[in-house]
Amino acid sequence: MTDRALSVVRAGALTTVQDQGRPGHAHLGVPRSGALDAPAAALANRLVGNPVEAAVLETTLNGCGLRPRSAVTVAVAGAPCAVAVDGRPAPWGAPVRVPAGALLDVGAARTGLRSYVAVSGGIAVDPVLGSRSTDLLSGLGPPPLTDGTVLPLGHPGDVPARVDVVPHRGPPTGLVLRVTPGPRDDWFTASALRTLATAAYRVSSASNRIGLRTEGPPLERAVSGELPSEGMVLGSVQVPPDGRPVVFLADHPTTGGYPVIAVVRTADLSAAAQAVPGTPVRFLVVRRR
Repeated sequence: MTDRALSVVRAGALTTVQDQGRPGHAHLGVPRSGALDAPAAALANRLVGNPVEAAVLETTLNGCGLRPRSAVTVAVAGAPCAVAVDGRPAPWGAPVRVPAGALLDVGAARTGLRSYVAVSGGIAVDPVLGSRSTDLLSGLGPPPLTDGTVLPLGHPGDVPARVDVVPHRGPPTGLVLRVTPGPRDDWFTASALRTLATAAYRVSSASNRIGLRTEGPPLERAVSGELPSEGMVLGSVQVPPDGRPVVFLADHPTTGGYPVIAVVRTADLSAAAQAVPGTPVRFLVVRRR
């Protein structure tokens, strides 16, 4: 068996393999998937000398523990957390050399939700439809990690980055999501649109990789009938029967039958990936260009 591999000692609450996802397959009913905080995943890859498209590990809340079978370079980005190698503190947001057989411990997120662990050579599980990403909705890609999982690694490429510090936008204490109205904003009353633009919402604990659910005032419908299922895009703000907006994230379904009142700008979704339950949310309405 190859020594280019990682053994999972502690899988954590939810650790998955993610890359840039599998866009372009919505007509087959396949979601995009991919790292929720794409800039953080890309940064971790750059720090270890990987191409930006290399697969990384996305942890949730309480990190993970990994043991490489050969010496590797790793970097942890995204939600700040403690990093240790065989119990000795190691830097977060910088390249770290981990000897063969040593235990890399990625700790619980101090702020935010999701940390990204890049390993030199990338996680080399078999791709499905051109991506190595785990898709929790469709079940495509590798399953979430469990204790004892062995992950193959690719061969290292470029020399790891030589840096003292890296630019990092911390997890949000308040989430501002820019939205463009439509395509079904006409299914809502004028007061509902004002509520969306002015009311204070909070991130619900029911949020996940499929969607960021909110708690706050419900949005009143002007049309009470059923909406035939139609295509959904990343960032869609769908309004289910309880009236509370749901922002679709990477593992969202490709179709849905509830009206979409607006769509979030893609650039704002990485912050949504790090918003813990209870984080204040404001929707900033930006008209079409």
